[in-house]
Amino acid sequence: GPAMPLFSVPKEVAVGTAMLGVAFATGMLAGKRRPFPVPSSIIGKSSPLWQYILDHSLREHPILKKLRLLTADHPWSKMMVSCDQAQLMANLVKLIKAKKVIEIGVFTGYNTLNMALVLPDNGRVIACDINEDYVKIGKPLWKEAGVEHKIDLRIKPAIQTLDDLLASGEAETFDFAFIDADKENCNEYYEKCLRLIKKGGIIAIDNVLWSGRVLKPRKDDLATQSIHHLNEKLLRDARVNISMLPMGDGVTLAFKL
Repeated sequence: GPAMPLFSVPKEVAVGTAMLGVAFATGMLAGKRRPFPVPSSIIGKSSPLWQYILDHSLREHPILKKLRLLTADHPWSKMMVSCDQAQLMANLVKLIKAKKVIEIGVFTGYNTLNMALVLPDNGRVIACDINEDYVKIGKPLWKEAGVEHKIDLRIKPAIQTLDDLLASGEAETFDFAFIDADKENCNEYYEKCLRLIKKGGIIAIDNVLWSGRVLKPRKDDLATQSIHHLNEKLLRDARVNISMLPMGDGVTLAFKL
């Protein structure tokens, strides 16, 4: 058959985007008060419109594509950030001319690689994770892409790494942070990142919609409760400007004032 275009993303490997789908929209529509217009459906990854978005916006480096395909074979592939979202993160990093980036939650390192590719040669991603097994999938590809020297991998609880950075006098020296780890600690990660980020820097918080579970957080669901509480706090947080985007599983961008 004809060769697949470089940027083509078959539906079955467009991993990492939770399908919010009809249940989410129905939950929103079922509310008694609707202060804002609600779309009749949220784009799911099986939608032809989602595929159109990828076909007409994704510009994926060949080694990024290689890593995405390797990750797609992993049993936990759904943990990977969506490729369109990772591209936006890289574009934001480039836009603000970032040199120092924090990533909390690395998984196989697709988003790490995406950001490292756009950083200057003396730029650094402090990449925090507790599981080296997943990262081993991406590490050889960081090297293949020639950006391994820009990635400082710290395998220990992220709160310890953030505290280490603060203790070593690195407050307000970072440009960008991406938070995508255990949800129970998301508020703690946010607060520490806010201290580490410069004014004008950006904190991106992933999974803020949590497959729609934030609409009705169960009392016994600590992860959903934590995300919902942070979402409510961010709305009123005078230290930042925010935008919540229905991309992937929902991502909030907090711009430090």
